[in-house]
Amino acid sequence: MSKKDLIDAVAEATELSKDKAGVAVEAVIKHIEKTMRDGQEVRIPGFGTFKVANRKARKARNPQTGLEMMLKASRVPKFTASKNLKDSLN
Repeated sequence: MSKKDLIDAVAEATELSKDKAGVAVEAVIKHIEKTMRDGQEVRIPGFGTFKVANRKARKARNPQTGLEMMLKASRVPKFTASKNLKDSLN
């Protein structure tokens, strides 16, 4: 599903225009991004949790040349599906 498909689905389900549904979807995405940038997690009951994980600096190997290099520490997004979502898929 693309972002456009999501906007279309929201517009149909809420009887909003596609423009207003697009604004709503964009607002939700921006809010999740901002909250995660601040280091907080976003919990959506029945769906899952978006959180930020800290990755330590580590050694890696370039697969083309075989040379070792150091990757610096970074923050990465993680998503954990809720039990309800997992159960609904099976």
